[in-house]
Amino acid sequence: MHQILNDTRARFARLAQQLRETAARRPLAAMGVLLAMGMLLGAGARSSIGFGQMALLQSQVAEQQVQLDATRAEAQREVNALSARMGELQAQANRLNALGERLTQAGQLGDGEFDFDKPVGEGGVGPVHDMPVSELRAGLGSLESQFRASGEQLSVLASLLFNRKLDQDAMPSRMPIQHSYITSGFGGRADPFNGGAAFHKGIDFHAVTGDPVLAVADGVVSFAGVRSGYGNVIEIDHGNGYVTRYAHNSRLVVHVGDLVHAGQQVARAGSTGRSTGAHVHFEVWDNGRVVNPRKFLGQAAVTRRG
Repeated sequence: MHQILNDTRARFARLAQQLRETAARRPLAAMGVLLAMGMLLGAGARSSIGFGQMALLQSQVAEQQVQLDATRAEAQREVNALSARMGELQAQANRLNALGERLTQAGQLGDGEFDFDKPVGEGGVGPVHDMPVSELRAGLGSLESQFRASGEQLSVLASLLFNRKLDQDAMPSRMPIQHSYITSGFGGRADPFNGGAAFHKGIDFHAVTGDPVLAVADGVVSFAGVRSGYGNVIEIDHGNGYVTRYAHNSRLVVHVGDLVHAGQQVARAGSTGRSTGAHVHFEVWDNGRVVNPRKFLGQAAVTRRG
């Protein structure tokens, strides 16, 4: 634009020199030249004003573009921040779903009663309006607080249920042999060898030599060997004052110190020790006192035969 103005000034200077020379020779012609110069000067002035306005508009457009870029960058930062919060909430939601599924299993709730993969039904009526960013942030913060509180409560509940399950698994509550029945109950009975009165400390279950003998609860093997009258014996300490004894086995398959789980094989049935035939002799001791195993077996114990 400066170059154009300089060129215009040079033209006017040359025209002025020519005007002076013409005025000296021909006055009328000089007046015509002056009129033409006036017209040119007006056109040049209008051109200069037009270029100035264009430069001003270009400057305003550039400034607006800078502001637009800054607004876009700020909006992207807002989106990135909200995306990060959304990721944190999704992780917490996944954790709550996992805890919920564990609690459903631990609580033995019916299938479909709590389906964590099924969308939750919602509803409502309008009107609906655009949500400001500040309101969205506040809602996400409130949701995060609810997730945190619910997660803490579910964790406590899961811990309680887990401890309860541990207690249940450590409580004698299963049959020491599958598909069997009681052949001799707990308490007073006639001695099978000499016919005199005797106190039977456990329950006898029918078995065939070699049948698997199973732990009735979780625990640690505290004895594996031979006891007088009992033959080959396994004793399991369940850590809550209860000890179970499995006697007259043909073979022992665990050792002292082994951790065993409910339903795990610990021996094979037999007729060692003071025995008239293959069977499983099962005892329960509560804090050093022998008790009737029948109350722990519940409905698992098959009605006595013979």
